[in-house]
Amino acid sequence: MAIENIIAQGAADAVKALYGAEVDPKTLNPSATKKEFEGDLTVVVFPVLKMSRKSPEATANEIGEWMVANVPAVEKFNAVKGFLNLSISKGFWLDLLHEIAEDDNFGIKRADTDSPLVMVEYSSPNTNKPLHLGHVRNNLLGYSLACILEADGNRVVKTNIVNDRGIHICKSMLAWLKWGEGVTPETAGKKGDHLIGDFYVAFDKHYKDEVKALKKQLTDQGVPEEEAETRAKEEAPLMQEAREMLRKWEQNDPEVRNLWHTMNSWVYAGFDETYKRMGVSFDKIYYESDTYLEGKDLVLKGLDEGKMYRRDDGSVWADLTGEGLDQKLLLRSDGTSVYMTQDIGTAKLRFRDFPIDRMVYVVGNEQEYHFKVLSILLDRLGFKWGKDLVHFSYGMVELPEGKMKSREGTVVDADDLIDTMVNSAAEMSAERFADMTPEEAAEVSRMVGLGALKYFLLKVDPRKNMLFNPKESIDFNGNTGPFIQYTYARIKSVLRKAADNGMEVKMNMKIAGVPNDKETVLIQKVDDFRNTVADAARNFSPAVIANYAYDLAKEYNQFYHDYSILREEDADARNRRLLISAVVARTLKAAMSLLGIEMPERM
Repeated sequence: MAIENIIAQGAADAVKALYGAEVDPKTLNPSATKKEFEGDLTVVVFPVLKMSRKSPEATANEIGEWMVANVPAVEKFNAVKGFLNLSISKGFWLDLLHEIAEDDNFGIKRADTDSPLVMVEYSSPNTNKPLHLGHVRNNLLGYSLACILEADGNRVVKTNIVNDRGIHICKSMLAWLKWGEGVTPETAGKKGDHLIGDFYVAFDKHYKDEVKALKKQLTDQGVPEEEAETRAKEEAPLMQEAREMLRKWEQNDPEVRNLWHTMNSWVYAGFDETYKRMGVSFDKIYYESDTYLEGKDLVLKGLDEGKMYRRDDGSVWADLTGEGLDQKLLLRSDGTSVYMTQDIGTAKLRFRDFPIDRMVYVVGNEQEYHFKVLSILLDRLGFKWGKDLVHFSYGMVELPEGKMKSREGTVVDADDLIDTMVNSAAEMSAERFADMTPEEAAEVSRMVGLGALKYFLLKVDPRKNMLFNPKESIDFNGNTGPFIQYTYARIKSVLRKAADNGMEVKMNMKIAGVPNDKETVLIQKVDDFRNTVADAARNFSPAVIANYAYDLAKEYNQFYHDYSILREEDADARNRRLLISAVVARTLKAAMSLLGIEMPERM
């Protein structure tokens, strides 16, 4: 049991023994004692004053005396008003070190068949362009969150919904027909998603030229400028052709459908390559071309049951005024569905495929209203997890150069970004990798470059907008992925040298002696890992894990600077420090794996 839980339970037992009152141990959870006071953990006793009927300081003293006498982990205490500062016995920390070392999966809970099933949706790309920086943050957040929820004892299904239909897809298809001259990814020597993205940009360029020319023609005829612009956008020949292609797609026109299948297959191959490079994966992929009709059927069923209503023009709506929202369109007057309807259809298929207990959508914060509505509608339509669905809302990510625009071809491409990070890692680390083979150096550069990218994007509170600075992210000092990776590699180097000198560390080795203050802090910090995982899962925040890993690495580096390890003459102290080093390394690796970050053994 974590020391915080031992202390909380001990304090609750003291209250019951002293004052005959039951108290939830959670109300007495301790925090780290402030540096200006003696002690390791502090319990605030104000919540139990009504039970003790005594002053804060008297209550703290009574509880402290009881805990010293009855809780073996507590060695001594001091009371400052209502703050009970507890010193943990050195023997407890040594026992805890053994407990941690012997548990290969320390801090990680394992799910069983009765554990809750959580589905996490992330990525959600469009098949008209490659993945970009915004997708990178989405994928890394989603994958990390899935890992964290699984480490907290849930069964997890990682899922993706691909937006493979709609006018934007037809724009790329039409551009390929007009200007592609039969080009394929193979003949172009290009990834399929990049090739299709080029045609999306080409469509927009030609479309803007048409709008400009048509607008001038209309204004020359005396049409007001604002009206001329609106009409030009609607009447431009390219847009008319794209809409006609969409109609043919919805009517299952064989020629349009065949082209759609072909071009989508190019994109999927490109996506798979990028996902593999990012180190993310999915257990199940859904496609909007399959889900939108399912959603339409479910909405019509809701209409028959009186859960929706139809307007005079034939459109179908949901009245959400009772929930403090407004009226929501679900089916247009021509019977076509909107995004909300597609999400309802996707939910139907997912619930059919998996007994979901909780659904988590990793989607940007601009969609907060959408998910409020979706939650109400799914609950209304009978999905048991609808009311409690989680919109894991995150902020936008930008580069120092500013915002990205897909239509103009100014996005920060995910593949280019990964290449840049890996190449930067190789350049900055050339001297560090001098004794490696070219293959080893390339592999470590890949780990460090991706580690820098992932950590920088994940260490920030996901709800905040952020600025991604590639140069800052790859620094080997400060709160960065490479700093933590280097700390891990440093420890592994110490352990290899120890083994070479006949001092191999075994996790079941028994250690003697009394840990010093720095060693005690490290043991306690490692022990915090299990509570950190639970906290990150409860708050849906990979940043909690990221910043824990940084704090642990920073604490170890200070310890490494202050104390000798291999040259320590006292065998008990040397073995104790080696075992502490080993559990710190293992914990860093476990924590970073929850962020999808690999740890090089050498740097």
